[in-house]
Amino acid sequence: MDVSNNSVVIILAAGKGTRMKSEKAKVLHHICRSPMIMYVVETAVQISGNNVVVVVGNQGKKVQEVVSQSADVIFAFQKEQKGTGHAVLTALPLLPEYCKHVVILSGDVPLIRAATIKQLVAKHVEQDNEITSLGVKLKNPYGYGRIIINKSGDVERIVEESDASEIEKNINIVNSGIYCVKKSFLEISLSQIKSDNMQNEIYLTDIVGIANNLNKKTGLMICKDHTEVMGVNTREDLQNIEALLMES
Repeated sequence: MDVSNNSVVIILAAGKGTRMKSEKAKVLHHICRSPMIMYVVETAVQISGNNVVVVVGNQGKKVQEVVSQSADVIFAFQKEQKGTGHAVLTALPLLPEYCKHVVILSGDVPLIRAATIKQLVAKHVEQDNEITSLGVKLKNPYGYGRIIINKSGDVERIVEESDASEIEKNINIVNSGIYCVKKSFLEISLSQIKSDNMQNEIYLTDIVGIANNLNKKTGLMICKDHTEVMGVNTREDLQNIEALLMES
Protein backbone atom coordinates (compact mmCIF):
# COMPACT_ATOMS: atom_id res chain seq x y z
CA MET A 1 0.00 0.00 0.00
CA ASP A 2 1.44 3.34 -1.05
CA VAL A 3 0.58 6.08 1.45
CA SER A 4 3.59 8.25 0.68
CA ASN A 5 1.32 11.00 -0.64
CA ASN A 6 -0.50 11.52 2.66
CA SER A 7 1.99 10.32 5.27
CA VAL A 8 4.79 12.11 7.08
CA VAL A 9 7.64 10.60 9.08
CA ILE A 10 8.81 12.32 12.26
CA ILE A 11 12.27 11.30 13.45
CA LEU A 12 13.08 12.03 17.10
CA ALA A 13 16.74 13.06 17.26
CA ALA A 14 16.95 15.71 19.98
CA GLY A 15 18.37 13.71 22.91
CA LYS A 16 21.72 14.31 24.55
CA GLY A 17 22.73 10.66 24.85
CA THR A 18 24.62 11.14 28.12
CA ARG A 19 25.29 7.39 28.46
CA MET A 20 27.48 7.57 25.35
CA LYS A 21 29.98 9.56 27.47
CA SER A 22 30.87 11.74 24.50
CA GLU A 23 30.73 15.41 23.56
CA LYS A 24 29.20 14.40 20.22
CA ALA A 25 25.42 14.22 19.86
CA LYS A 26 24.33 10.58 20.05
CA VAL A 27 22.74 10.47 16.58
CA LEU A 28 25.97 11.72 14.99
CA HIS A 29 28.03 8.75 16.16
CA HIS A 30 29.12 6.69 13.19
CA ILE A 31 28.10 3.15 12.32
CA CYS A 32 30.16 1.71 9.49
CA ARG A 33 31.41 5.18 8.47
CA SER A 34 27.96 6.79 8.33
CA PRO A 35 26.24 8.87 11.05
CA MET A 36 23.60 6.83 12.90
CA ILE A 37 20.86 9.32 12.04
CA MET A 38 21.37 8.82 8.30
CA TYR A 39 20.26 5.18 8.46
CA VAL A 40 16.93 6.32 9.89
CA VAL A 41 16.60 9.24 7.46
CA GLU A 42 17.19 6.95 4.48
CA THR A 43 14.48 4.58 5.75
CA ALA A 44 12.10 7.51 6.29
CA VAL A 45 12.63 8.81 2.76
CA GLN A 46 11.72 5.38 1.37
CA ILE A 47 8.42 5.61 3.25
CA SER A 48 7.28 9.16 2.56
CA GLY A 49 9.73 10.83 0.19
CA ASN A 50 10.63 14.35 1.30
CA ASN A 51 7.79 14.42 3.84
CA VAL A 52 10.20 13.90 6.73
CA VAL A 53 10.53 16.08 9.84
CA VAL A 54 13.63 15.59 11.99
CA VAL A 55 13.27 16.90 15.55
CA VAL A 56 16.65 18.16 16.74
CA GLY A 57 17.76 19.71 20.02
CA ASN A 58 21.15 18.84 21.42
CA GLN A 59 23.72 20.14 18.87
CA GLY A 60 20.74 20.75 16.61
CA LYS A 61 22.55 22.90 14.05
CA LYS A 62 25.29 20.30 13.65
CA VAL A 63 22.73 17.50 13.21
CA GLN A 64 20.88 19.62 10.66
CA GLU A 65 24.11 20.30 8.78
CA VAL A 66 25.03 16.61 8.60
CA VAL A 67 21.57 15.44 7.52
CA SER A 68 21.13 18.25 4.97
CA GLN A 69 24.25 17.13 3.11
CA SER A 70 22.43 13.97 2.00
CA ALA A 71 18.69 14.55 2.37
CA ASP A 72 16.09 17.24 1.73
CA VAL A 73 14.04 17.14 4.93
CA ILE A 74 12.39 19.57 7.37
CA PHE A 75 13.79 20.32 10.83
CA ALA A 76 11.96 21.12 14.05
CA PHE A 77 13.96 22.52 16.96
CA GLN A 78 13.13 21.29 20.46
CA LYS A 79 14.75 23.92 22.68
CA GLU A 80 14.18 21.98 25.90
CA GLN A 81 14.15 18.18 26.05
CA LYS A 82 10.89 17.54 27.89
CA GLY A 83 10.24 14.05 26.59
CA THR A 84 9.17 12.27 23.42
CA GLY A 85 5.64 13.65 23.49
CA HIS A 86 6.99 17.18 23.69
CA ALA A 87 9.34 16.43 20.78
CA VAL A 88 6.42 15.38 18.57
CA LEU A 89 4.49 18.49 19.65
CA THR A 90 7.42 20.54 18.34
CA ALA A 91 7.04 18.89 14.92
CA LEU A 92 3.25 19.16 14.62
CA PRO A 93 3.11 22.74 13.24
CA LEU A 94 5.39 21.68 10.38
CA LEU A 95 3.19 18.84 9.13
CA PRO A 96 1.44 19.61 5.82
CA GLU A 97 -2.35 19.98 5.70
CA TYR A 98 -2.77 16.93 3.45
CA CYS A 99 -1.01 14.65 5.95
CA LYS A 100 -3.34 11.96 7.30
CA HIS A 101 -0.91 9.50 8.90
CA VAL A 102 2.22 10.16 10.94
CA VAL A 103 4.99 7.60 11.36
CA ILE A 104 7.21 8.23 14.37
CA LEU A 105 10.75 6.84 14.35
CA SER A 106 13.69 7.19 16.74
CA GLY A 107 16.98 8.59 15.50
CA ASP A 108 18.86 6.07 17.64
CA VAL A 109 17.18 2.94 16.19
CA PRO A 110 19.20 2.65 12.97
CA LEU A 111 18.39 -0.90 11.82
CA ILE A 112 14.66 -0.47 11.27
CA ARG A 113 13.74 -1.48 7.72
CA ALA A 114 11.46 0.44 5.38
CA ALA A 115 9.62 -2.80 4.57
CA THR A 116 8.71 -3.25 8.24
CA ILE A 117 7.40 0.30 8.52
CA LYS A 118 5.39 -0.08 5.33
CA GLN A 119 3.77 -3.19 6.84
CA LEU A 120 3.00 -1.19 9.98
CA VAL A 121 1.37 1.60 7.98
CA ALA A 122 -0.60 -0.87 5.86
CA LYS A 123 -1.97 -2.60 8.98
CA HIS A 124 -2.76 0.77 10.55
CA VAL A 125 -4.76 1.91 7.51
CA GLU A 126 -6.43 -1.46 6.90
CA GLN A 127 -7.64 -1.72 10.52
CA ASP A 128 -8.54 1.99 10.63
CA ASN A 129 -6.67 2.41 13.92
CA GLU A 130 -6.08 5.74 15.59
CA ILE A 131 -2.66 4.49 16.64
CA THR A 132 -0.69 1.34 15.79
CA SER A 133 2.38 0.47 17.84
CA LEU A 134 5.33 -1.62 16.74
CA GLY A 135 6.24 -4.06 19.48
CA VAL A 136 8.74 -6.86 19.86
CA LYS A 137 8.97 -9.93 22.11
CA LEU A 138 12.14 -10.13 24.18
CA LYS A 139 13.34 -12.87 26.53
CA ASN A 140 14.92 -10.18 28.69
CA PRO A 141 12.72 -7.07 28.52
CA TYR A 142 14.67 -5.15 31.16
CA GLY A 143 14.91 -1.44 30.47
CA TYR A 144 12.12 -1.26 27.91
CA GLY A 145 8.58 0.08 28.17
CA ARG A 146 6.04 -2.75 28.36
CA ILE A 147 2.99 -3.01 26.10
CA ILE A 148 -0.15 -3.85 28.08
CA ILE A 149 -2.74 -5.71 26.01
CA ASN A 150 -6.41 -6.06 26.99
CA LYS A 151 -8.65 -9.13 26.61
CA SER A 152 -9.61 -8.07 23.07
CA GLY A 153 -5.97 -8.03 21.99
CA ASP A 154 -5.85 -4.25 21.69
CA VAL A 155 -3.08 -2.16 23.19
CA GLU A 156 -4.43 -0.75 26.44
CA ARG A 157 -1.39 1.31 27.41
CA ILE A 158 2.38 1.41 27.41
CA VAL A 159 4.19 1.70 30.72
CA GLU A 160 7.81 2.78 31.08
CA GLU A 161 10.17 0.52 33.03
CA SER A 162 10.58 3.13 35.78
CA ASP A 163 6.80 3.34 36.27
CA ALA A 164 6.00 -0.38 35.85
CA SER A 165 4.72 -2.60 38.66
CA GLU A 166 6.45 -5.91 39.40
CA ILE A 167 3.71 -7.77 37.50
CA GLU A 168 4.03 -5.46 34.51
CA LYS A 169 7.81 -5.94 34.47
CA ASN A 170 7.21 -9.65 33.72
CA ILE A 171 5.52 -8.79 30.41
CA ASN A 172 7.83 -9.67 27.49
CA ILE A 173 6.16 -7.58 24.75
CA VAL A 174 8.07 -4.34 24.72
CA ASN A 175 7.67 -1.00 23.03
CA SER A 176 9.98 -0.17 20.12
CA GLY A 177 9.17 3.54 20.22
CA ILE A 178 7.86 3.30 16.65
CA TYR A 179 4.25 4.15 15.80
CA CYS A 180 1.84 5.06 13.06
CA VAL A 181 -0.80 7.55 14.21
CA LYS A 182 -3.65 9.39 12.55
CA LYS A 183 -2.62 13.04 12.45
CA SER A 184 -6.04 14.16 13.70
CA PHE A 185 -5.74 11.93 16.77
CA LEU A 186 -2.12 12.93 17.38
CA GLU A 187 -3.17 16.57 17.66
CA ILE A 188 -5.97 15.74 20.11
CA SER A 189 -4.01 13.33 22.29
CA LEU A 190 -0.79 15.34 22.60
CA SER A 191 -2.76 18.27 24.00
CA GLN A 192 -3.99 16.00 26.82
CA ILE A 193 -0.69 14.46 27.98
CA LYS A 194 0.52 15.38 31.46
CA SER A 195 4.03 15.04 32.89
CA ASP A 196 2.98 13.34 36.14
CA ASN A 197 5.55 10.52 36.07
CA MET A 198 8.89 9.61 37.63
CA GLN A 199 10.85 11.53 34.98
CA ASN A 200 8.52 14.56 34.91
CA GLU A 201 8.42 14.28 31.12
CA ILE A 202 5.71 14.26 28.46
CA TYR A 203 5.72 10.64 27.28
CA LEU A 204 4.53 9.95 23.75
CA THR A 205 3.47 6.51 24.99
CA ASP A 206 0.64 8.13 26.97
CA ILE A 207 -1.33 8.69 23.75
CA VAL A 208 -2.19 4.97 23.83
CA GLY A 209 -3.90 5.32 27.21
CA ILE A 210 -5.72 8.42 25.95
CA ALA A 211 -6.97 6.45 22.92
CA ASN A 212 -8.42 3.80 25.21
CA ASN A 213 -10.07 6.38 27.45
CA LEU A 214 -11.75 7.81 24.35
CA ASN A 215 -12.69 4.30 23.09
CA LYS A 216 -10.52 4.72 19.99
CA LYS A 217 -9.08 1.76 18.09
CA THR A 218 -5.48 0.85 18.87
CA GLY A 219 -3.42 -1.77 17.08
CA LEU A 220 -0.21 -3.71 17.55
CA MET A 221 2.23 -5.23 15.10
CA ILE A 222 4.96 -7.50 16.41
CA CYS A 223 8.31 -7.02 14.69
CA LYS A 224 9.62 -10.49 13.85
CA ASP A 225 13.30 -9.53 13.96
CA HIS A 226 14.15 -7.96 17.31
CA THR A 227 17.47 -6.63 16.00
CA GLU A 228 15.57 -4.14 13.82
CA VAL A 229 14.39 -2.23 16.86
CA MET A 230 17.61 -2.31 18.85
CA GLY A 231 18.32 1.16 20.21
CA VAL A 232 21.68 2.79 20.83
CA ASN A 233 22.24 4.11 24.34
CA THR A 234 25.85 3.17 24.99
CA ARG A 235 29.08 2.65 23.05
CA GLU A 236 28.60 -1.09 23.54
CA ASP A 237 25.21 -0.85 21.80
CA LEU A 238 26.92 1.01 18.97
CA GLN A 239 29.51 -1.75 18.55
CA ASN A 240 26.83 -4.47 18.63
CA ILE A 241 24.81 -2.79 15.88
CA GLU A 242 27.89 -2.18 13.77
CA ALA A 243 28.74 -5.89 14.07
CA LEU A 244 25.21 -6.82 12.93
CA LEU A 245 25.49 -4.53 9.91
CA MET A 246 28.85 -5.97 8.92
CA GLU A 247 27.39 -9.49 9.09
CA SER A 248 24.43 -8.65 6.84
